[in-house]
Amino acid sequence: MHERAWVVIPTYNEAANVEGIVRATAAELERLVPGSHRILIVDDNSPDGTGVIADRLAAESQEVEVLHRDAKTGLGHAYLAGFACALGGNAELVIEMDADFSHDPRYLEPLLQAAQSADLVLGSRYVPGGGVQDWGIIRRLISRGGGLYARAILGVPIHDLTGGFKCIHRRVLEAIELETVRAEGYVFQIEVTYRALLAGFRVTEVPIVFRDRSVGTSKMSTRIALEAMWAVPLLRRSAPAAVAHGTLDAARNRIAS
Repeated sequence: MHERAWVVIPTYNEAANVEGIVRATAAELERLVPGSHRILIVDDNSPDGTGVIADRLAAESQEVEVLHRDAKTGLGHAYLAGFACALGGNAELVIEMDADFSHDPRYLEPLLQAAQSADLVLGSRYVPGGGVQDWGIIRRLISRGGGLYARAILGVPIHDLTGGFKCIHRRVLEAIELETVRAEGYVFQIEVTYRALLAGFRVTEVPIVFRDRSVGTSKMSTRIALEAMWAVPLLRRSAPAAVAHGTLDAARNRIAS
């Protein structure tokens, strides 16, 4: 179906989840892109032994690789390190995915299918067919409100800017000047998509149902939510000129329905 696909899974204290998610993801990838995939676990020196489990999984399978980082410095930094590793490994498609089963591996199929005609595919909770499960009203309001806020400030017609389940073509990552991305948390996800739109790439959303983790502790925090409030307006002024060679009007015309 596709050229070489890498799934990047950042982890911090995910000992209870990492083996299950890697095995489920590997099985799905073997069905969809047999012999042409790799799973990269990016572990931030988890004190609960996640890295040890990840190393065992890598020893058992040549399709699994582990990138150990010295400390937990934020989701954005973990993904940037993972992207660099994947690009260095000749990835043509890079998929972001959570370790806690919030992102069901069965959605890899529609993401990969949509990537045949789009440059960036977003797993969206807020398009028809998508949704969230097991969230309280406060978290629902923060998530939906944050996405609407970013959409209004940036002027882009994307329904789920803050989601972290996405499939990105190599050409996008090479064009959007990753070395200048500074955002973390929700804002990292927003910035990657916004830069792709500014650069004129074709973006589409496919529906997913996001389920809250059943094991472990959520990484969502008040600090991450507050960061979005002040950081999103800065994106309009900080996007590199080389990225913003297109206009938002042109970008809007390239968003797939």
